[in-house]
Amino acid sequence: MLPDGSVRDLWTLGDRITFDRPSQSADTVAAGGFLLPGLVDVHTHPGTRSEDETTFDPEVFAEQVARHRDAGTLVLRFPGLLGEIPAPLREAPDAPRMVSAGRWLAWAGLSRSAPFHTVTDDLVAAAVVEANAHDGWCKLMGDWDFEAAPVPYEVLRAVTDAVHARGGRVAAHCQSAAGVLNAVRAGVDSVEHGMAMPEECVDLMAGQGTVYVPTLTAFARSAPHRPRDTARGRLWHTGHATMIRRVREAHDAGVVVLAGSDSAPFGNVAAEVEHLIAAGLPAECAVGAASWTARAFLGLTGLTEGALADITVYDTDPRREPEVLRCPRRIVLRGQVVC
Repeated sequence: MLPDGSVRDLWTLGDRITFDRPSQSADTVAAGGFLLPGLVDVHTHPGTRSEDETTFDPEVFAEQVARHRDAGTLVLRFPGLLGEIPAPLREAPDAPRMVSAGRWLAWAGLSRSAPFHTVTDDLVAAAVVEANAHDGWCKLMGDWDFEAAPVPYEVLRAVTDAVHARGGRVAAHCQSAAGVLNAVRAGVDSVEHGMAMPEECVDLMAGQGTVYVPTLTAFARSAPHRPRDTARGRLWHTGHATMIRRVREAHDAGVVVLAGSDSAPFGNVAAEVEHLIAAGLPAECAVGAASWTARAFLGLTGLTEGALADITVYDTDPRREPEVLRCPRRIVLRGQVVC
């Protein structure tokens, strides 16, 4: 059982875990192996087709969420979603647990080039509404064009203070040095991407508990298509290299680093774990970033007495062979065997 490495028997009763042998007979789901409390992808945006990324399709959403589940990803956080989670799907017995931050929110003074942004003059009020309506989270665009001016610190601070005052949390998209610095100084709860993150942000994040979700998979996919012979292209690649370097630096400083794929194919958080390891994160921490550490950040349980019965079973130890995360032997979700 991970992360503690104990060897013991585990049963499920309904949708809960127990270590006490039940009085009734039980079916053996897996004998031996390594158990995780289900994988987590803390940054994914299902619901649109690649040819139309501005229209939310509930059927596409259900299909893409199912791909996550079938890969053993049993908890999903959506930091920006073009539509509402279909009510029947949210608590369906075969659906991953879902945490939404509602719409992407962009300050009216920011670039309007992305059609999926919800641009608002009153960003504070809009953020509070989204957090109240969506699992306590809202998603802000701290910047957009990495060469353009970001959202001012004062605006981000006002939003963060207002959302925190109501018990909510703020995720901030940041792809520029100035954007990351403003968001971190404003006290956001998670920095998404963190491209070109200034070194001073690391200690600030560690001190205030801001987590880092670098989404390295998405940037690795984009990197080969970015030119290196233009000023803009060189700026992009420099920012990309900086964000990779900050992963290990952030971990060493005590910042919690979490795994978010932010890319197709859906159900690919195992690739993000591999990218985190390549960036210097210890393997056990990288696996935890997509499992027990991420669940704790979202207020969910691990493999403990009475915990939610979300379990993935692997033939070998993913802390030593992370590639095994791509091939779960068994998946148990809400106490039901998925495969």
